[in-house]
Amino acid sequence: MTERNFTKEDVEKALRGIVEDIYDHLDKGNIPKMGVPTRTKQNITFHKRKGVWTYGKNLTWRSAKKMDGASMILRSLYMGEFINTMLEQSRSSTLREMYYISEGWDLGKFSSQDESNRLAEDLEIITGAMREDFHLRPEEDGSRIVGNITIEETNRKGVKKKINCRDDVGDSGYGIPYNVEKEKIRLLEADADFVIAIETGGMFDRLVENGFDERSRAILLHLKGQPARSTRRFLKRMNEELGLPVVVFTDGDPWSFRIFSSVAYGAIKTAHISEYLATPTAEYIGITASDIVNYDLPTDKLTDQDKQALKSELTDPRFKSRYWRDEIELMLKINKKSEQQALAKYGLDYVTDTYLPEKLGAIGMM
Repeated sequence: MTERNFTKEDVEKALRGIVEDIYDHLDKGNIPKMGVPTRTKQNITFHKRKGVWTYGKNLTWRSAKKMDGASMILRSLYMGEFINTMLEQSRSSTLREMYYISEGWDLGKFSSQDESNRLAEDLEIITGAMREDFHLRPEEDGSRIVGNITIEETNRKGVKKKINCRDDVGDSGYGIPYNVEKEKIRLLEADADFVIAIETGGMFDRLVENGFDERSRAILLHLKGQPARSTRRFLKRMNEELGLPVVVFTDGDPWSFRIFSSVAYGAIKTAHISEYLATPTAEYIGITASDIVNYDLPTDKLTDQDKQALKSELTDPRFKSRYWRDEIELMLKINKKSEQQALAKYGLDYVTDTYLPEKLGAIGMM
């Protein structure tokens, strides 16, 4: 089981380490520099023991010898000080607020939120902590869940509340908060056989309306496209702590394949925390090129961007299996992609009465 035991004191110590390292460079008359792993698919490697993809040994160095590097180091100091202040005051901020706060940092201010988000990730890599440990929150909400799983959530007043994600929620389900660690949420029990993570809101609502969670003893989880960290972490916890298999149901296009890869293998931009977010045993039951042919689904032609993305996936180590190579090559050959909702060609119940039972049956889950 993947446990996390990073305390407030650990974060503060790690942040001090960054400052001390820069000071040591200056004290010795050297130009300060910081190294972080290169974030490309060429620098991710499979960790056999953890079963996930993590960063390799290639580093990108940011040196104060150049203006870009000096700015990054300056911003790192400002951000570290701000995070430390939040920890001391038991406060938090969103990543968007973090970006605007830098307006008061003079030469250290960010030119875009992408820059501030990336630096927050750099500090995660350098310190070994996670964004949640920094008390930095994303703007996006977590996902929605419907199913017979009971949790205990501690609300903002410190009161613990028991919630069943089928009986105690409305049609929209239980909303996953940004922090899903054990101090916030305990997973008490689940009367279900598996979790199905669904890409689109329309298909999630279709399965809820059709009662797929009760009929198939499933927990339904809406990924909301590329899933938020909290969603992936919650999936992993259900898999590890409750022993629930995870299957992923997406559209049939290269971008949806990447959604699955982020759930199962880890995303390139968060490869430093794949062991906390990825669920290596997750299986894909989404729309494939073979499904497009076998089920005669309505399709759209691949765009040039789609084709480029598929070709890129052929060189991505996360898609190196024969299964993925065959499906990607077939999609390029037929020059077609398809959506989950295309199954409605055969009626509103087809997805729950035929498609999903067949796909789940093929992997021995129904």
